[in-house]
Amino acid sequence: MKISTKTTVTSLWAMAVLMTGSSIALAQEKNTLKEALKDKFLIGTAVNTLQASGKDKAGAEVIREQFSAIVAENCMKSQEIHPEENRYNFTQADEFVAFGEKNDQTITGHTLIWHTQLSRWFCVDKDGKNVSPEILKKRMKDHITTVVKRYKGRIKGWDVVNEAFEDDGEYRKTKFYEILGEEYIPLAFQYAHEADPNAELYYNDYSMALPGRRAAVIKLVKDLKKRGIRIDAIGMQGHVGMDYPKISEFEKSMLAFAETGVKVMITELDLTVIPSPNPNIGAEVSASFEYKKEMNPYPKELPAEVAKAWTARMNDFFRLFLKHQDIITRVTLWGVADHNSWRNDWPMNGRTDYPLLFDRNYRPKPIVDLIIKEAARK
Repeated sequence: MKISTKTTVTSLWAMAVLMTGSSIALAQEKNTLKEALKDKFLIGTAVNTLQASGKDKAGAEVIREQFSAIVAENCMKSQEIHPEENRYNFTQADEFVAFGEKNDQTITGHTLIWHTQLSRWFCVDKDGKNVSPEILKKRMKDHITTVVKRYKGRIKGWDVVNEAFEDDGEYRKTKFYEILGEEYIPLAFQYAHEADPNAELYYNDYSMALPGRRAAVIKLVKDLKKRGIRIDAIGMQGHVGMDYPKISEFEKSMLAFAETGVKVMITELDLTVIPSPNPNIGAEVSASFEYKKEMNPYPKELPAEVAKAWTARMNDFFRLFLKHQDIITRVTLWGVADHNSWRNDWPMNGRTDYPLLFDRNYRPKPIVDLIIKEAARK
């Protein structure tokens, strides 16, 4: 059958319109972080209680639209979920898990054993003296078993132990270490695995680009594996600044951890632009300094040149993560929008920081579009 020129032109035009429409639709589908990164790694955020409960509707909507994974910011830490030895408070943790399930997001529990935000009773007796090793083991097992079993099959993985090492690689002298020594970490992983054999188990720490901490964590992973104790991934906290750490050192740690046979997760990611009153505090949450005006240089807004430099620095990190998407399973921001961030008040109350991907009105910063474009190229 002969086709007229007019018919051919019309058909080609229709096909072009259809193809253009499909391209636009595809671009629109990938216009969120979770869609752009879905074949790369999970993109997550820490969720606070106002967001999980639905009271912060704007924040909850951004989380639903943009993120494929969530982690509990505070509601699963022992002082919140287990305030007294014989009393648990699951209200907020239950809301958090239900929020993730409703939105079809991968859920991480944070954190089972941590020396900070620890219930006061956990490691001491009624007189404030350290309990015996046997008592602490029982308390650890009871706590971990109760919490993990409650969410068995609903939570993909747990930050089992948090921040157990100093910058130089020495064990942090926490109550857990004072009473049980190095053994408290293998015990925590063992108890968590017994409570939910299918849950993934992670070790999480900050300043992981430092050689001392890197070496200590590598040794920990190898020791656990040698003993047949499950560990699935290392969580590299991303509390970074404009001039620290060197991206090359961060990459070196990523590759070194992966070489042990575990996956790598970038956790607690935020990029501060305000100065630190002490360059050696890392992300030590207990640090506190008196407010000084000069330490709060951008109280109203971020100058354009600083915002541009921030965008470039954050983009460099995401380019690194995309480069190594074969070893990374999740990248998690520590908060949704700038006003949610702990950076505003740590280690000095009353400051204004700009460390996250969304501004104080939950609007996406230019970095969001950059990440989406970078993902399309990888």
